[in-house]
Amino acid sequence: MHDQELFRIGSLHTTCYVYEGDGTRPISERNLRIYFEAADPVYVPEEVRRWRQEIEDEQHTRAVAGRDRRWNHPRFAVETVAVTRSDDREDPIVEIRFSPTDYFTFLAAQQLDRRLEEGEGAGKTLREHYLDGRNPVLVNGFLSASFGANVAVVTGRDQKMLFSRRSATVGGNAGNWNSSANEGLSGEHDLKDGVPDLFGAARRALREELAVHEGDACELELLSFAMDTERHQWAAFFLAVLPDLGEERLRGRWSRGIDDRWEHSEFRFVPAEADEVIAFMLSPETRGHWTACGPALFQHALVRLMTQRLGNAGKGRLAVEKAIDRHTQGD
Repeated sequence: MHDQELFRIGSLHTTCYVYEGDGTRPISERNLRIYFEAADPVYVPEEVRRWRQEIEDEQHTRAVAGRDRRWNHPRFAVETVAVTRSDDREDPIVEIRFSPTDYFTFLAAQQLDRRLEEGEGAGKTLREHYLDGRNPVLVNGFLSASFGANVAVVTGRDQKMLFSRRSATVGGNAGNWNSSANEGLSGEHDLKDGVPDLFGAARRALREELAVHEGDACELELLSFAMDTERHQWAAFFLAVLPDLGEERLRGRWSRGIDDRWEHSEFRFVPAEADEVIAFMLSPETRGHWTACGPALFQHALVRLMTQRLGNAGKGRLAVEKAIDRHTQGD
C-alpha cells in the first residue's frame, strides 16, 4: 500500500488505512451485517501453526515455573469485509465474515517480520509473503485476528473530548495517546445471538475502562472502519456522547475504582471544538506519541460533531478541514 493512502494530518503521518467512512455519515447497527460459523476455524498455514505451538509450549513452561504467562482465549479472524450502499438513501452497508481463532494464533501471526523456512515463501518474512503489494483487506484471514472497538468519548455536560494515554504495562503502544477507550473483540465476551457484537464491545470498553455503565445515557454511533497496516489490525471507530456526564463526574467515578485502571496512565479532557482538538493532536507533546489509528478516530469524531452542530455533512467536514489548514501551515 502506498504511503499516500495512509491517514495523515500535516506532518503527523500514520500507518492507518481508512477503509470506510469519514465521520459524516454513521453506519447504523441495522446496516452492519455480521456472519460467523463457529464450527469452521480459520485456515492457518502449517509453519504458522508450528509458531503457535512454540508459543503454547512456552506459556505452559512459564505456568509450571509459577511465572507470569499469557492466557489463550477465543478470538475472531476477519475473512472478508465488503461495503455496499442502500438503494434509497445510499447509506453504507458493511458486511463482515468472521471465523473462529484464538489468542495464540494471533500472537503467532503477529510475527510479521519472522522469516518462513519452508514452502513457496521460504526466505521471505510473513509480511513480505502475505502482505507486501497486496490489498490489506483481501489477505488471508489468519493474519486478521485482531479487531478493536475504538471509542471517542464526548461529555455532554461540559462538551469535552476525552483522550487516553496507554500505560507502560500494556502489551502494545505503551505510552502512546489513543482512543478514549478500546477493546479487542473477544470470543468470551462479545458474542450476541451467535455472532460477534461490535457495538457490545464498544459498550464494554466504556464500562471497563471509563466506568460508564449500562444505566448511563449514551449516544453511540459507528463512524468508520480502518486498519493499522503496520500490525495488520482492524479497528471500528465509534463516537460516544454522554449527555449526563462531564469531566468532574467521570474523574470522581475513577477515584472510586475502574475495572481496567492499569490500561491508562493519563486522561486529558479537551474542549470539543475543531481548533482545540486539532491543536492538541498536533502539539509537540502528543504529535510523535500516537497509536496508528488514534488520530483518524478523533478526526472522524470531530467531523461527526461538527456535522451535527451545523446540520450539514459537507459543512461539518469543511469546518474540520479548515481547522486542519490553520494548524498545519508550514508543515
